[in-house]
Amino acid sequence: MPQSEDRPREVRRSGRRDLLRAGALSVLGSGRVDVLSARADGIAPAEPGREAARDGSPRAVCLPAHYYQQFDADPGLGVPAEGYGGWKREPIDLAWDRTALVVMHAWDCGTRDQYPGWYWAVEYIPRAEAICRTVFPRLLGAVRREGFRLFHVVGGGDYYRSLPGYRRAVELAGPSPAPPEQIVADETLRRLREFRSGSVYVGPHNEEDVRRGFAALDFAPQARPRGDEGVAEDGHQLFALCKHHGINHLIYAGFAINWCLLMSPGGMLDMSRRGLICSAIRQAVTAVENKETARGELCKEIGLWRVALAFGFVFDLDDFVSAISGEQAP
Repeated sequence: MPQSEDRPREVRRSGRRDLLRAGALSVLGSGRVDVLSARADGIAPAEPGREAARDGSPRAVCLPAHYYQQFDADPGLGVPAEGYGGWKREPIDLAWDRTALVVMHAWDCGTRDQYPGWYWAVEYIPRAEAICRTVFPRLLGAVRREGFRLFHVVGGGDYYRSLPGYRRAVELAGPSPAPPEQIVADETLRRLREFRSGSVYVGPHNEEDVRRGFAALDFAPQARPRGDEGVAEDGHQLFALCKHHGINHLIYAGFAINWCLLMSPGGMLDMSRRGLICSAIRQAVTAVENKETARGELCKEIGLWRVALAFGFVFDLDDFVSAISGEQAP
């Protein structure tokens, strides 16, 4: 409900600190999620980029977080939403043993020469490949070097089933629940689906390349799991890994921030419904874009806003790597 116009804006906006300190965040449209802040859990606050003092209290690291202040709309403006606080940046404490990085759907999609139709339909593949080459080595190198928890979320084939981390997830989780019951398709529904397949995505002339690409799917070389790193193919398995390791905050990297990372099994919607905070690293994601948004990557910006508003926080690569490494951010 809008606040009264005579209430000073400074007072109205001061609530953001109370919000963060209390650790309360409402997930729009998907129930309430409690943010278990480091302070609320009795975790000693850390200096920026440094672990907490080794006095027996759980380890924490402090790093700047981007969040979005979605209040107060100003009815006195021509566009009331322009009264919102907008993007803010403030240090928060992360509980080391309660937080994990999740690399999701970081695939080797072959080359344009091999699967031209796949590249024609999925325009973000080159951007994802560039992130794997330029961002993942530094990000995953720091995570592994420092012993930060790392999970992988997979899908689209069986390229991961022999990995020890996947077998462990299956052992912890047990059988996955049956998928939701589907409506029986009649001729009217089939016609609508055929129209969408031919006219919306992926296009009849691209179908065979997409099929062949998924048949040969594998991890991107820079994102291949090592050792016994947890590997999950759905939210049921990822939740089992989180419970086993005591994780309540997942920080996502992978593709795409406005699609699989939100909606696919093991994505943010799935895990937020199980009570976890879900965040993202800006430089480690890209988005599904369209003709009108691709030049400026507007869908990525909207996707990150959605993460910050509904699920958790947005972190910068330099800040995250520096914080877990105990270094000063550049």
